[in-house]
Amino acid sequence: QVQLVESGGGLVQAGDSLRLSCAASVRTFNTYTIGWFRQAPEKEREFVAALSRSDSSTYYADSVKGRFTISRDNAENTVYLQMNSLKPEDTAIYYCAASHYGSGFYTLVSYSYWGQGTQVTVSS
Repeated sequence: QVQLVESGGGLVQAGDSLRLSCAASVRTFNTYTIGWFRQAPEKEREFVAALSRSDSSTYYADSVKGRFTISRDNAENTVYLQMNSLKPEDTAIYYCAASHYGSGFYTLVSYSYWGQGTQVTVSS
């Protein structure tokens, strides 16, 4: 049982930056693969980024590669998503999720635990 709480969303202009946080309720948070997903209105939830439990490798969707960075602070049981050069198409509710697996990073069903999401809105 893992509880996840996202924070850091908000309203920004195109080109701005935001850092999202995902705080976990367990000290063993570092043993989980952590993924970030997002869901825009009328669209399916899509993969954004992931950090592997196996070797801490990172994975990114093509749409955010070079702009977003996922990282972890083990001491605080927190995973971050640094979002730079934000675009209007980044507007969505962002969710963090935790997986028991060290694979299947891009697949929603691989993740057992989900936060409630935080809204990111990017205006032009």
